[in-house]
Amino acid sequence: MNVVLDFDKLDYSWQERLEVVRGSPTVRRLDDFLASEYENRQVFPKREDIFSALSLTPFDKVQVVILGQDPYHGEGQAHGLSFSVPDGVPLPASLVNIFRELEADIGVVNTKGCLQSWATQGVLLLNSVLTVRKGLPRSHAGKGWEVVTDAIISELVNREDRLIFVLWGSDARKKCNILFQAPQRHAILCAPHPSPLSAYRGFFGSSPFSKINYLLRKQNKPMINWKLP
Repeated sequence: MNVVLDFDKLDYSWQERLEVVRGSPTVRRLDDFLASEYENRQVFPKREDIFSALSLTPFDKVQVVILGQDPYHGEGQAHGLSFSVPDGVPLPASLVNIFRELEADIGVVNTKGCLQSWATQGVLLLNSVLTVRKGLPRSHAGKGWEVVTDAIISELVNREDRLIFVLWGSDARKKCNILFQAPQRHAILCAPHPSPLSAYRGFFGSSPFSKINYLLRKQNKPMINWKLP
């Protein structure tokens, strides 16, 4: 029985699509690793928030995928959605830059950092790795999460309708190599990562939010309301 990774609490649409990986030796080793980490280290997000992205955005509701690297590694920041922080938590630098581009792109000004309303509208805010040790970015990379998130992406790529994949940075593009080999029914928006190290290399001015809504409108799908409540 899983100690940390409780797939049974996922929305059923995700449960059935992750059935193959949940019992794999890699995921069993990942679960053992996470059990030790949560017992002996400070790990983010909280156990109950690990699968928040999947819980808030069921498989059939996904319209847009925004892929991150791994959770924020600072105290109180990560809560299971890529680039998002709970309300009341100061905005990390990457999110500041995302909001700066949002305002420049479509004039929307957000001051709170919780992106949950985006998730409930069909924006899957997925990290490649879903946990991290405090203060150590990428500390849980290579432990097995990649098998789980690869399966998630593969299932989405195989959807018949057209989705929009937003790949910010080289890690996201590498993660989604499968997209570039799949039938070209999906839209792919690529730009540098919004971190201060790379945002000026082409993230600013990339206009992802207006492009996403343009593509959704062309498919007669509801556009995303990017203004946070």
